Amino acid sequence: MNNSETIYIVSGLPRSGTSMMMKMLEAGGLKALTDNIRAADDDNLQGYFEFERVKAMKEGDTAWVGEAQGKVVKVISALLEHLPSTQRYKVIFMEREMMEILASQRKMLERRGRPGNPAEDGKFADLYGRHLEKVKTWLAGQGNMDVLYVRYNEMVKEPLRLADEVARFLGVPMDVKAMGEVPQEQFYRQRTGAGGAA
Repeated sequence: MNNSETIYIVSGLPRSGTSMMMKMLEAGGLKALTDNIRAADDDNLQGYFEFERVKAMKEGDTAWVGEAQGKVVKVISALLEHLPSTQRYKVIFMEREMMEILASQRKMLERRGRPGNPAEDGKFADLYGRHLEKVKTWLAGQGNMDVLYVRYNEMVKEPLRLADEVARFLGVPMDVKAMGEVPQEQFYRQRTGAGGAA
């Protein structure tokens, strides 16, 4: 199967850096499959890059997936298993320090008037940790998916190195310099022990 038939996926937990990676890939030259329904806001200053029909895959709406060939689409980790096995995928899976993810999620909920409880972080860290183990095991068994794991924290510190690694994984011509200019320190707000972007 050639690269024009491959579907590129950016995945991970919510608030793990998936939107920033989508922005990097778009800057590098890949066409993003989005509907722009969810606009940029204080939680994601560079935009969300979401495609609403992705959320309906668990109800069986996968007819759109063929349209994504040669493009990149964001699919959160919990929905990966609903992607049709008839397609070929290259998955960039974002990883981030768990306490930063939880802090970022809590900050986002606060902005929406639904304050989270820091005391529950341990419970959610355990739930997310078990979810990620299950997803990674599942991914390892998929013959139609190649996966590259990218650490959000490293991406912000060494954007050019990570951009080059991502471009080599994708195997298509990419503007690595433009990709490397996307991750910026001002968007890295929810650091361990501090305050981020997804």
